[in-house]
Amino acid sequence: MNERNRRAFLIGVVGTIAVFAVLFFVVGARRILESLLSADPSLVVATFVLALCWLAAWSLMLRTVLASLDVDISISTAFFVYAGAVFANNVTPFGQAGGEPIAALLISKVSDSRYETGLVGIASVDVLNVVPSVSLILAGVGYYATTATVGESLETAVGSAVALIAAIVFAMVLVWRWRDALIDRLPAIVAPQLGRLGLERFDSETLEEDLSDRLGRLFENIERVAMDRWRLATAVGLSLAGWLFQVFALTAAFAALGYSVPPSVLLFVIPLANLAGAAPLPGGLGGIEAAFVTLLVPTTGIEASAITAAVLIFRGAVYWMPVAIGGASVSGFGVNALR
Repeated sequence: MNERNRRAFLIGVVGTIAVFAVLFFVVGARRILESLLSADPSLVVATFVLALCWLAAWSLMLRTVLASLDVDISISTAFFVYAGAVFANNVTPFGQAGGEPIAALLISKVSDSRYETGLVGIASVDVLNVVPSVSLILAGVGYYATTATVGESLETAVGSAVALIAAIVFAMVLVWRWRDALIDRLPAIVAPQLGRLGLERFDSETLEEDLSDRLGRLFENIERVAMDRWRLATAVGLSLAGWLFQVFALTAAFAALGYSVPPSVLLFVIPLANLAGAAPLPGGLGGIEAAFVTLLVPTTGIEASAITAAVLIFRGAVYWMPVAIGGASVSGFGVNALR
C-alpha cells in the first residue's frame, strides 16, 4: 500500500470511528448493549446462515456472468472468489468503486483470464444488482404508502436514490454510445500522461496500442454479457434472491430482539441504506449503519437502541463475516498465485 492509499485508508477509518461514536452517543451505547445482550442466540445464528445464502446466491450470479465470457470456475471457487471481491469492497473506500479493480485482479488470477474480463465480470454483477434493487425500492415504498404516510425524509431518500441511479444509467448509456470514439481517442490522451506516474520505462506508442486493445476487449466482453439473454435473466434472478435473503436476514435479526418488522419496509430500506456504501469509508462502514437507523426509526416505530442493535447483528453477518471469509480467500488465492 503506497502512501496515498494508506492516507486514504486511515482517513476512512477515522471517519468510520467518528460516525459510530456519534451514532452511539445519540442513541445511547448502554441501551444498545443491553439490546444486544438480550438477543436470542439461535436467531442470531439464523441471521448469519441467511447471510451465507445471500453470499452464495451472488457468487452463483458471478459464476453465471463469467460463464457468458467463457470463463469456467467451480461453484466452490466462485463462492470464495466472490467472498474475496466483497472483502476488497469492504476494506476500500467508496465501496464497489474502490474494490472492483482488486476483485478483477483476483478473478483473473484464479481463472487465468484477462484482467479486463474479470473487471467486466465483477462490474456486471454490481450493475445487474441495481435492477432488482430499484424494483424493490419502488415496490416496497409503493406498498408502504398504502399503509402509512410517507415522511419527507423518506421521500427525499427515495428521490435521491432514483436520481443517482438515473444519472449512473445515463452515464453508462453515453459511454456505450460513444465507445468507438473512446477506444480511438482515450488511449492517445492517457498514455502520454502515465509517464508522470512513474511509468517512463514504457514506450508511449506501445502503451497507447495496448490500452486501445484492452478497451476494445472490454467493450466486446460487455456486449457478450448483454447478448446472452438466458444467462442474463438467470443472473438477475439470482440477484433478486440475494436481496431477499438479506431481507430475511434482517428480519431474523429483529426477531432475535423480540421485534417484528414488516417485510415491505425492509424491501426498500436495505437497498436504500446500501447506497451509503458510496461514502469515502471502508465499505461504507458506519455510514450504512447510520443510514439504516435513520430510515428504520420513522418507518417502524421501534426504539432507536433496538434498531441499532438489530442493524449491528445484521451488519455483522453481511459485512464482517464476508470480510473474514474473503480475507482468508484472498490470502489463500494469493499464496497459490505465488506458487
